[in-house]
Amino acid sequence: MNMNVKQPLVTVKNLVKHFPVKLGAFGSENAVVHAIDDVSFDIYKGETLGLVGESGCGKSTTGFTILQLYRSTSGSVEFEGVNLAALPKKELQAMRKRAQIVFQDPYSTLNPRMTIGEALAEPMKVHKICPDKDIPARTAQLIRDVGLNPNVSNRYPHEFSGGQRQRICIARALASDPEFIVCDEPISALDVSIQAQIINLLMDIQEKYGLTYLFIAHDLAVVRHISDRIAVMYLGKIMEIADKAELFRRPVHPYTKALLSAVPEADPDIERGRQRIILKGDVSNAIDPPKGCRFHPRCAYATERCSQSVPELEDVGGGHMVACSRISEIEAQEA
Repeated sequence: MNMNVKQPLVTVKNLVKHFPVKLGAFGSENAVVHAIDDVSFDIYKGETLGLVGESGCGKSTTGFTILQLYRSTSGSVEFEGVNLAALPKKELQAMRKRAQIVFQDPYSTLNPRMTIGEALAEPMKVHKICPDKDIPARTAQLIRDVGLNPNVSNRYPHEFSGGQRQRICIARALASDPEFIVCDEPISALDVSIQAQIINLLMDIQEKYGLTYLFIAHDLAVVRHISDRIAVMYLGKIMEIADKAELFRRPVHPYTKALLSAVPEADPDIERGRQRIILKGDVSNAIDPPKGCRFHPRCAYATERCSQSVPELEDVGGGHMVACSRISEIEAQEA
C-alpha cells in the first residue's frame, strides 16, 4: 500500500436530510425542508475541512447529520469504514466518544448547575476513558491545555467570559479523547478580540492531539487561516471543493467567486481596485428549491440547461471539484 496516499477518516456519500414541516393557517399542509440534498465528500485524517456558505445553506445541519445528532434521511456517513447512519442507538453512543462537537454558543452549551470539573468529568465517566481516580488529574490537564488555570474546576459557567466558556467547551469536547471534531461556527458568538485566540487554540490543540476537524463558518478569512481544504455550500448542495490555496487562486464556480469577492484585502491599493460581485435576488426557499442547479436563479451565466439538469461534482484538475455544467464556457469567456 502506498503510505503517501491520504486516508479518509470520514466519508460522506449522497447524504440527505429533510425536515417535515406543516404549512397553512392550521398546519393542514405537509411540506419538506430540503436542508441537505445528495452531499458527498471526504475528510482526511489530520486535516481541517472548512465548510462555508451563506446563512441557511445547510452547513450546521451537515455537521449535525454527520455526527447523527440529526438522523439522516438517506445516504451514509462512514467513520473509518463504519456507517454511522446505520448504527443502532447503543452502538452509535459508543462511537460518539471518537467524534465530538464544539457548538456555536458557549453560553447555552454548558449545564449551569454543573461545575467545570463536573462537566469535564462526565464524558470521561460515560465513555470510561480512564479510572475514576485519574479523572481529577486529567481534568486539570485539559483545563491547562485550553489555556486556563486548573483552579477554575470548582467554578460554574456563569463565572466565566464568553471566550473562557468556549475554551471550556473545547476542553469538554476533548474529554472523551476524540479523533474528529465538528467545529460549528465556534467563534461567531465571541468578541472580535477573542476570535483569533480561539482559532489559534484550535490549531494548537489539533497538532497536540492529532485531531481532524470539520470547521463550519461563514467568514472566509477565518476559514482561509485554519483550513487545509474548503468546501463551498449553497442551499443544501456542495458547489466546489478544493485545497485552500487552489480555491483562492482559482475559484471556478460563480457562487464561489461571489463569496471570495466579498473578502476584504489587507493591502489598501488592492482593496480599492477590487471588483465586488453582487448576486441578484435572494436565496431560494429550501421548501421549494429550484430545479436543476440550485444556484441558477442568481447566476449571471445560467442558461436553460442550468434550470433543467443537476450538475455533478467534476474534477477540473488536482482534486479541485466543481458542480457546474458551464465551466469550460465560463473560463473561456473570462480568459
